[in-house]
Amino acid sequence: MKAGAMLMRGWLHKYRLRESRGLLLLGKGVRIRNPQYVSSLGRLIVEDYAEIQGLSISGVSCGRDVSIGSNASIRPSGYYGRDKGEGLKIGDNSNVGSFCYIGCGGGVEIGSNVLMAPYVSIHSERHEFSDLDADMKSQGVTRSAVRIEDDCWLATGCRIMSGVTVGAGSVVAAGSVVTRDVPPQSVVAGVPAKVVRSRSDEKQ
Repeated sequence: MKAGAMLMRGWLHKYRLRESRGLLLLGKGVRIRNPQYVSSLGRLIVEDYAEIQGLSISGVSCGRDVSIGSNASIRPSGYYGRDKGEGLKIGDNSNVGSFCYIGCGGGVEIGSNVLMAPYVSIHSERHEFSDLDADMKSQGVTRSAVRIEDDCWLATGCRIMSGVTVGAGSVVAAGSVVTRDVPPQSVVAGVPAKVVRSRSDEKQ
């Protein structure tokens, strides 16, 4: 019954998107703002009360068989007059977990077969605060792209900060804060996150 309702909502919204090549299934309360900037190359599932803000320079692009969990939020641009952000690209067979936040003003690219647990957040911009004579809100932001390569697992509640690349096949432990690049096939943990072991070494 739920799948049928999701399919009906998707059918009503499908042709508002820039491109939609497969099934579009939408949960209740889903909000897709500026859908003309959103595209999907295959089946896309967006669960209850998720929010996608499409307005961006490159748009929000999803590959095949992508899912976005309940109450997740994708925001490349603000709602109140800020400049357009860069946008988001998600590869095939990847998911965004429930209650995740992707701030893709500086651009975020997520590869294929990426697992993202609940409450993960990705931030591709940071506030400036160097001028002591000006309030922080007026000093603007610095944008720097984030890249999550193929076959990564981002565990519950981890944070990926601006300018970071997480190398292919890596695992980010729950609650970690990633402030620097992660080599491929690494397991990182901590605040700030550090490499605790290499998956390739274990294989050897």
